Amino acid sequence: MRAFIDLTERELLALAIASEEEDGRIYADFAHELRSDYPDSAQMFSDMADKENEHRRKLIDLFQSRFDAHIPLVRRQDVRGWVQRKPVWQVRAQGIEAVRRHVQQMEHDAARFYQQAAARASDAGIRKLLGDLAADEPQHERAAEEIQQKRLPGEVRTSEDEGAQRRFVLQVIQPGLVGLMDGSVSTLAPVFAAAFATRDPWNAFLVGLAASLGAGISMGFAEALADDGKLSGRGTPLLRGLVCGLMTIAGGIGHTLPYLINDFVMATVAAGVVVVIELLAIAWVQWRFMETPPFAAAAKVMLGGTLVLATGILIGNA
Repeated sequence: MRAFIDLTERELLALAIASEEEDGRIYADFAHELRSDYPDSAQMFSDMADKENEHRRKLIDLFQSRFDAHIPLVRRQDVRGWVQRKPVWQVRAQGIEAVRRHVQQMEHDAARFYQQAAARASDAGIRKLLGDLAADEPQHERAAEEIQQKRLPGEVRTSEDEGAQRRFVLQVIQPGLVGLMDGSVSTLAPVFAAAFATRDPWNAFLVGLAASLGAGISMGFAEALADDGKLSGRGTPLLRGLVCGLMTIAGGIGHTLPYLINDFVMATVAAGVVVVIELLAIAWVQWRFMETPPFAAAAKVMLGGTLVLATGILIGNA
């Protein structure tokens, strides 16, 4: 790995060519990945990929006129401390807004690269070449903004954002909420029944741990096998099953962990506080993402949780 200041003018141009080619492929990958869910954004990224290819061809022509036909392979990862791009799948997983922010950062990085490369060149001809590219890059950024305004007018972008929100609710929030409710509510009875039956925090912890893990595995498989997501739009079964299973475990383990406290009374009080927090969290998710009135959501969740909790305590004291 070499430092940026050690690159020759020839290597700087080779790095620019490789960077433009990589950015063009990233835009093309985004266009391909987004075409089914965000067709207008996909077309925007496809147009930007075409512009990157124009830059690449211009750079190659200039390189060959200044040097020779062979372009050495100099990539971003070969230069210490230089710009590194996140994998497309990683950015895509964060949602459409993350993709848009990433693309804006890519354009900004390209402009900064040409400015620094021009400052590094000592040969008058190369300095002029890189200076022209540095001056051209802001125009590229403006062109990208024009493409976005053309392909994504306000109503189109709003529609895409609303679609993204619906998919997020269907694919993540709903299975996560189902798991959180099952884990938080269904494990209350066995945990508190074991606690009040034995008066031993460790036994209550073991019962809660087993109930949480068992419920998580069961709910994860049930969610994954219930729907392949093709017709309902609820996403891949693996993602939904994983989210549901993990949230089920989290919901059950929350009020189980306090029973690691050796004192039974203190552990039970702490577990009760955690239960209230869990139930309020469920009510908040229902209000925030499922459009359930806040008081109605809190009342239903609290009533159900209280009934299950009372059942566990009564059975434990029997």
